[in-house]
Amino acid sequence: MTHVPSLHPPDEFNSELLTNVHPPTWQNPEPAESYHMVVLGAGTAGLVTAAVAAGLGARVALVERHLMGGDCLNAGCVPSKALIRSAREVADIQRAADLGIHLPSGMSVDFAAVMQRMRRLRAQISYNDSARRFKELGVDVFIGRGQFTGPDTMTVDGTELRFKRACIATGTRPAMPRIDGLIDTGFLTNESVFSLTDRPASLAIIGGGPVGTELAQALRRLGTHVMVFHTGKHLLSHDEPDAAEVVQTALERDGVEVYLECNVTSVAVRQGQNVLAYKMLGKAGEVAVSQILVATGRVPNIEGIGLEAAGVEFDRLGVRVNDRLQTTNANIYAAGDVALDHKFTHMADFAARIVVQNALFKGRRKLSALTVPWCTYTDPEVAHVGLTEARAAATGVKVRTFVRELRDVDRAVLDGDDLGFVKVHVKKGTDRIVGATIVARDAGNMISEITVAMTAGVGLKKLANVIHPYPTQAEAIRQVGDLYNKGRLSWGAKKFLKTMLAAVR
Repeated sequence: MTHVPSLHPPDEFNSELLTNVHPPTWQNPEPAESYHMVVLGAGTAGLVTAAVAAGLGARVALVERHLMGGDCLNAGCVPSKALIRSAREVADIQRAADLGIHLPSGMSVDFAAVMQRMRRLRAQISYNDSARRFKELGVDVFIGRGQFTGPDTMTVDGTELRFKRACIATGTRPAMPRIDGLIDTGFLTNESVFSLTDRPASLAIIGGGPVGTELAQALRRLGTHVMVFHTGKHLLSHDEPDAAEVVQTALERDGVEVYLECNVTSVAVRQGQNVLAYKMLGKAGEVAVSQILVATGRVPNIEGIGLEAAGVEFDRLGVRVNDRLQTTNANIYAAGDVALDHKFTHMADFAARIVVQNALFKGRRKLSALTVPWCTYTDPEVAHVGLTEARAAATGVKVRTFVRELRDVDRAVLDGDDLGFVKVHVKKGTDRIVGATIVARDAGNMISEITVAMTAGVGLKKLANVIHPYPTQAEAIRQVGDLYNKGRLSWGAKKFLKTMLAAVR
């Protein structure tokens, strides 16, 4: 069995987590003569592939060398959202006076308790991804280093597994920027930041994508002085610029310092501080911080797993797959972050289901048929589905865009959460929704209504006829539909309506 990883701090909650996702005393089973499906990697894509295939009667082996649950459970969605929840409570308390509530002074944040709560909840959730649970589902769980040795064979620490089909779901790891001196700083990534027990006094975050912006706001609200350095013209480079502008406004309101079009050129350790040298719009500067967090994207885990022996082609972006998630070896598929552009837990989940259908049951499902939303969990959240304006222009899709600002939505005003908007793009000349962006405190839940509409072929005109409870922020979606209907009235139609009204007695 491979080396058992150590988790910091070594408390009861991390012990429970480890017992679930990398049991120290786990004994790998005797392998079957052959498996219908061998899954390499037990993150979301691998877990769903294994569970669904086993549930449909297939003989399945699941191989994981590190922590089952992958990035989402251990160093991504789960711990970050626990941290964000605590940080949001701090922000709500701080603005209580705006709501007419005056609290005693002297509020303090117990950072160690915040992080302990995160570890407790992560451990509680971890049973869902545990070796024991998957064994109970009928999956042969192998803890160890898996490596393809041929087109239909794999070894796990010397034990051979033979398969009819396989799925590669090895995920990604943090990308490391080439910055002089960075390696000497003991910098953090998403894989280590959730091991903190003491609050950093000051933190430089290199990268202004979803991970960088979420953690910047959360840690600032919890009391850390935070600076974000981003090479792009706006934060969240894959989202609409106006949505990113709202997020930047919110971050700066909370006290985060944002440096755009900025390159960190070197880092030096001086008198116990990390000194970052940077260039921004041609001007040089320096800042000193106690810690650095690197959040500059992801790279695929493709090394050392025998892809060449299996006849599976790959490049720096990951494993190459077709629209049915088949690799260059017709019997081997890939799912999740190691192969997909959209690196989201929910995308990995649905891609895994495509793999099972296509690999084991002669399905013909295509990845491109999925309508995929995503959300960045800043406050306000940024949720998106379908095309952005830039992507529509790049692909030659002509659109009309309808926007409802939250400052014009009664519930948003009453809640004091009126920073944001609902924006919907329809194909020009139709009411077919091709994309949408929502910036709101609960945007991640609100976007699902539009995702359902797009999946079901419901146009924006019909959404205007869907009664929403008043007052809710989701009413903004119906109001966008109203804007579309108003825009449909031609000059002739307006003249006709005016004539009809004049005839009313």
